[in-house]
Amino acid sequence: MKFTVAVLSLFLLSTDVKHEAPDWGQIGHRAIGHIADGMLSRKARKNVKRILAHETLAEVSTWMDEVRSDRAFNYAAVWHYATVPDGQTYETVEKPENGDVIWAIEKIIRELKSGDLSEANEAINLKFLVHLVGDIHQPLHVGNGTDRGGNSAQVQWFGANTNLHSVWDSKMIDGKQYSYTELARRVNHASKAEIKTLQAASVRDWARESMEHRAQVYKVPEDGKLSFRYSFDNFALVEQRLMEAGIRLAGVINDIYK
Repeated sequence: MKFTVAVLSLFLLSTDVKHEAPDWGQIGHRAIGHIADGMLSRKARKNVKRILAHETLAEVSTWMDEVRSDRAFNYAAVWHYATVPDGQTYETVEKPENGDVIWAIEKIIRELKSGDLSEANEAINLKFLVHLVGDIHQPLHVGNGTDRGGNSAQVQWFGANTNLHSVWDSKMIDGKQYSYTELARRVNHASKAEIKTLQAASVRDWARESMEHRAQVYKVPEDGKLSFRYSFDNFALVEQRLMEAGIRLAGVINDIYK
């Protein structure tokens, strides 16, 4: 549900976001997984247990970042983000050859629903899914094509040099000093009606929401100095997107294993 990004040279449209560290931070991703863990149906929970054994969705939520050092997974490096410039739609932009976060989530859901995967590939796909549902809900993981998803937007966070993407991936969350279970408990308060509405939205709806939130994300002082005021103005949106990601992750997994 991660706001930090690793080092790859990226083309403008197909590879807008450049990762320097884990996205949504470990706390954010694990909070998303923890919310989903608590909302699984009985059948889905049984299948997750079969696939992940002793691990939870929260625990595997950062796996996709942890395997960046394994060259066997280089193909998935571009799956953490998508690029849709302002005024355009995902349906009309040129699609990257190796996929993006929207393409990857849709593909993974189809493959998991097919029931044709080996045990090993089912586990890999489920771990990918947990992470990517988080990523797509971070507004800067659906970038506008101008600044690599905020990675080129240099700012200061409480006097330390950083970039806007990092602020959203982890710095606002880390500044609160919550554990991931505390953060999940804090944000997970949707009503049954809200849960139903959230889970009815499509993957592309999630991406469109992130695009709509970009205007708020980029409301940065001219001097680029961010601290308490920026966090005060934006942390509610961080919490909202974490909650939505967790609820939707549970809905997708429940649907896959219904």
